[in-house]
Amino acid sequence: MVVLGVDPGISNLGLGVVSGDAARAVFVAGELVRTRHGDPAPRRVQTIYDRTSALIAAHAPEAVAVEAQFFYRQNELSYKVGWAMGAVFLAASAAGLEVFQYGPMEVKRALVGTGHADKQQVAFMVRALLQMKKTPASSHVADALAVALTHLAHLRSGTTPRL
Repeated sequence: MVVLGVDPGISNLGLGVVSGDAARAVFVAGELVRTRHGDPAPRRVQTIYDRTSALIAAHAPEAVAVEAQFFYRQNELSYKVGWAMGAVFLAASAAGLEVFQYGPMEVKRALVGTGHADKQQVAFMVRALLQMKKTPASSHVADALAVALTHLAHLRSGTTPRL
């Protein structure tokens, strides 16, 4: 199975594509989508939609897995990340793909074995599980790949939370 993982953000959005199953997966692609803080919101959303759509067209994933976001008293940030999520959802829907969501602790538990792992541990496991020569330069891309790997792990258990 080919899965597109997404680490959502309006300024820095990570995209990662993996292929395989829970036992063995390989790295297919990764991209950091950056938008400028001073650009108008519609342009930023369009950039995210365009890059996500292009990655979907290039690699034909069968599912999209996104990292759930939790904002405590950060209304403005949650609002702006919602723009990015909307762009990703629209790109997935236009391609006929289902979207699944995993919380940060769930991703950490799936890759490292504990929900309290730090970012470096997650990035290390992404590199190890995908047999990459080096860790992705962007933590957002590493997180997106981690979400995609989490989806593959959950397929085996049958606990894939659709949105």
